[in-house]
Amino acid sequence: MKTKKKSLANEIAGSIESKLSEAGEQSKKVKKAIVKSAEKLADKIGKLFKKEEDKQKKQTAKAKKKADQRTKKDAKKEKKNTGKAEKNAKRAAANAKPAAEPMVSSAPITPPSPIPPKPASKPPVPAAPKPAPTRSRTTGTTPARKPAAPRKADTPAAPATTPSGTVPAAPTDPSASTEA
Repeated sequence: MKTKKKSLANEIAGSIESKLSEAGEQSKKVKKAIVKSAEKLADKIGKLFKKEEDKQKKQTAKAKKKADQRTKKDAKKEKKNTGKAEKNAKRAAANAKPAAEPMVSSAPITPPSPIPPKPASKPPVPAAPKPAPTRSRTTGTTPARKPAAPRKADTPAAPATTPSGTVPAAPTDPSASTEA
């Protein structure tokens, strides 16, 4: 792993120095800083690669474990189903034997007589509706209410008066209006 980090650091430093050499000659201090930064960057990249590899290993292990569990579960289910099928076959064979041997009786078999249809009955008549209950107070001191006064229907309104105090006569024929 260390050799990978060193080679990666050298590649990073070389590419950075080549780009900076276009601008001019670099001092030893700058070159040293570039190498140091390249080593740090290579270290971080190496850690990321390692994490990614570990993650992939875990995923493959998890997938393998899940597949193993699935195969075990399917095998168990298949075993259970075969057991049920055997039980059902035995049960069917046991039920089929008594049905194959018809019972012989000395009494003659008569076909069932048809049931006479019932006469059509009238539908039940609903009971008369009950009157609404009247409310009464527990104390009998309250007098009963008076019925409302009857309303006058179709009574004409009071005739309008003119400023002179006379009431104009209502025209009987709309075509014969007397307008002045």
